[in-house]
Amino acid sequence: MNKFIYILIAFIVLSSCSEYQKVLKSTDIGTKFKLGEALYNEGKYAKANKLFAQIVPNYRGKPQAEKLMFLYSKSFYEMRDYYVAGYQFERFASSYPKSEKLEEASFLSVKSYYMLSPSYSKDQKETKEAVEKLQEFIDLFPESQHLDEANTLMKELVYKLEKKAFEIAKQYNTISEYQASIRSFDNFAFEFPGSVLKEDALFYRLDSAYKLAVNSVEIKKRERLEQAKEYYTAFKKAFTDSKYLDDIEDMAVVIDEELKGYNSPKS
Repeated sequence: MNKFIYILIAFIVLSSCSEYQKVLKSTDIGTKFKLGEALYNEGKYAKANKLFAQIVPNYRGKPQAEKLMFLYSKSFYEMRDYYVAGYQFERFASSYPKSEKLEEASFLSVKSYYMLSPSYSKDQKETKEAVEKLQEFIDLFPESQHLDEANTLMKELVYKLEKKAFEIAKQYNTISEYQASIRSFDNFAFEFPGSVLKEDALFYRLDSAYKLAVNSVEIKKRERLEQAKEYYTAFKKAFTDSKYLDDIEDMAVVIDEELKGYNSPKS
């Protein structure tokens, strides 16, 4: 019985493959469209995509073209070919601005760009592009059913940019490039004023300023101590219950002690 079932299944599979190959070689674009759609609905996106690719030029300007182009674009998305999917969905949106699928196509386009965003440790060119595309979508479809997801994706991408900038600045601190670290954290605070990493960023900015000051040459020491003191005051005011309070108070003691040696006004 089991042998009969295996033979039957093998026959069905071979017949199906034979039909697909036959249609693939056919010149009947209607049959290709019909089988391609059926395969797409069965989740066989790669096979459907091959058929769609063959007939896309033949349907330009025809009523069925809109449906074909949407399925063709989405087959790339389902195949996880996000570079092509993003491009094809953008083409669809541009070609069919009045389509009932416009919002969905636009969202899947920006989601394709989101999927291309790498981990924060790598170059963030794709992440920045995805942020721009998402913002365009949010502005264009403020009442979209996809708005909540779009905002969630946006937060993830922006955090990735924050994390990248933060780690670069922190690395300067780690390798004792304190001036570069301070500049980087200043830029971070300006670019990401509402970041969840703000407390950590301003702590390491203070830490860099403190280490730069206490290890500075005499001619620059007073100015740098006073800068570190300003960072300390700003940090303590902004984060009254910070996990870094003990650390910054230890820094403040040293800064104040060092500043006692400067009794005359700054020249």
